[in-house]
Amino acid sequence: LVAAVEEYEADVVILDSELPPSQSRNLAEAVQRKTLDRTQLILDIFARRARTREGRLQVELAQLDYMLPRLAGKGVLLSRLGGGIGTRGPGDTKLETDRRRIRQRMQAIKREIEHVRRERHTRREARQRREVPVVALVGYTNAGKSTLFNAPLTNAGAVVSDQLFMTLDPLVRKVRLGPGRELLLVDTVGFIQKLPHALVAAFRATLEEVTEADLLLHVVDAAADGVEERELAVEAVLKEIGAGERPVVVVLNKSDQ
Repeated sequence: LVAAVEEYEADVVILDSELPPSQSRNLAEAVQRKTLDRTQLILDIFARRARTREGRLQVELAQLDYMLPRLAGKGVLLSRLGGGIGTRGPGDTKLETDRRRIRQRMQAIKREIEHVRRERHTRREARQRREVPVVALVGYTNAGKSTLFNAPLTNAGAVVSDQLFMTLDPLVRKVRLGPGRELLLVDTVGFIQKLPHALVAAFRATLEEVTEADLLLHVVDAAADGVEERELAVEAVLKEIGAGERPVVVVLNKSDQ
């Protein structure tokens, strides 16, 4: 890997799996380049895409959760400065301070997300009292959920792009099906194979919109390679968040391709 990095004059090394903290440090030391594993890369993309306050909080929580066990480096070396029994190196103290700050911040974020979750729950209860059915769009990232959400269904103006994870925050819009008939349509975050558990946990408040929906429209990019694997990945995430038993209609998208 070191030889390949030098041959191609690479600036960054990206690995398609999640690395334990020790491996991540050893690898960065060996190649002398910035190294990212799969989880870190997805978190970086999410951080750029998050627009609402809730979305940004959820991404920050996942980033801190990822960072906490990886805090080390110079702190480990400095902690050995105190040689005698009962002495503590300044690095050890700094490391503990950093960890404590991160844990405090994580607790604060969790409280804010819980507050948002309760507000969302109140809005859901109000919708249920009106007895308007809720339909959630789910599917692999970049399957075309937001395009379907926008037109011809809702004309909602949701951000659409041929990129991964353009939708992080759930959008809810009313759809009229005819005289006296309407439903609420929810656009949700796209799933991906090997979705990091930290992200599933952080986005649980958002994903509750899926678990509470009356019907799921599973949007599938019919033109993509590995369609079946993508479908299985989405089904696995739905089971993980407790939405595996919801009624599902599969929608094959991108017929033009």
